[in-house]
Amino acid sequence: MRRGIAASALVASLALAATACGGGSSSDSGKSDGPVTITWWDTSNATNEAPTYQALIKQFEAANKNIKVKYVNVPFDQAQNKFDTAAGSKGAPDVLRSEVGWTPAFAKKGYFLPLDDTEALADQAKFQPSLIKQAQYQGKTYGVPLVTDTLALVYNKALFKKAGITEAPKTWDELKSDAAKVQAKTGQFGYWGSTQAYYAQSFLYGEGTDTVDASAKKITVDSAAAKKAYGTWLSTFSGKGLHKADTTADAYAHIQDAFVNGKVAAIIQGPWEITNFYKGSAFKDKSNLGIATVPAGSSGKAGAPTGGHNLAVYAGSDKSHQEAALKFVKFMTSAASQETIALKNSTLPTREDAYTAQVKADPGIAGYQAVLPAAQPRPALPEYSSLWGPLDTELPKIAGGKESLDKGLSNAEVAIAKLVPDFSK
Repeated sequence: MRRGIAASALVASLALAATACGGGSSSDSGKSDGPVTITWWDTSNATNEAPTYQALIKQFEAANKNIKVKYVNVPFDQAQNKFDTAAGSKGAPDVLRSEVGWTPAFAKKGYFLPLDDTEALADQAKFQPSLIKQAQYQGKTYGVPLVTDTLALVYNKALFKKAGITEAPKTWDELKSDAAKVQAKTGQFGYWGSTQAYYAQSFLYGEGTDTVDASAKKITVDSAAAKKAYGTWLSTFSGKGLHKADTTADAYAHIQDAFVNGKVAAIIQGPWEITNFYKGSAFKDKSNLGIATVPAGSSGKAGAPTGGHNLAVYAGSDKSHQEAALKFVKFMTSAASQETIALKNSTLPTREDAYTAQVKADPGIAGYQAVLPAAQPRPALPEYSSLWGPLDTELPKIAGGKESLDKGLSNAEVAIAKLVPDFSK
């Protein structure tokens, strides 16, 4: 899961307009006497992740002379809506790098091809069972897990040491206390939190609750437990050593830049930024990067949502394009490809045989592997990832002092009720 703001929407839309012609609609790719050209929308970071995928495409094309891959990097924050629009008009790409929450939602709409008993899932037994389960909808599998992730508390060991802190905080109260020590001893901020709903999810887990109770079909975002969770979240924006809430469109980049340059000691972040951490002045020495489980709430529970991405095949493509797409998906999710992706991008593989000795030796991967057991899979609810939308609207207003916590959560509850109309409040 990535929530950063990427390239401009105008540039992206022009690029997509020129390339969103998957599904066998491209006039130069449907000829039986020539190579089949499939389109892949990749939603990875264009700077530090995409080059690895582009290099793998060249390997795939070299081994499959009858298949060409048209690569399109789509900004993550725009991809879900763009694919939804493109699939509805039969102009979607043949393959999508689908965030795990999007997979069941698009499967429900009939946009993804079931992959059970296809070439793409020939190695299904090699993948982590929980990740296969997240790619399923009503008993069928609609994606092959490419990378997995979760959030962690990442911290600057040197700043912690200067502040006399010997281990990562285990609770939010400890984190706030440590933040004050960091500022007192180093002059830098101790912690800078995000106003985005995905990053605030851990606070809900810390109080033993969630946005909804899927099994009971009940909306719980405005419950007493949720209010307590978001109250704790709100408290991390004010106090000694705590950076105030950034509600600008570039908040993600501001937080990231401050951390990698040693201006803040700790943030919550995912493994997709590991290679970018190492580019910053604070982490020229990779061993200075600390990775720990997200702090626990008053319930004693700690954890963050299980994220990651699947490769899914567009159901609207013709047979020749689907066959080529299935072959491509199998190659990209193979043990060899996942090892390459892990070593180049420091992301976490989804199959056990990709965790080679070299992959396990990567300190970033090892650090996030250690926090994965605390990650919480999302409920089997196709609409679940869309529930963060109303919160992404309300939480910045709350953190910025433009509305009360009660008002913001009440507004979110009303908006979420429209997304899951059969749920009670």
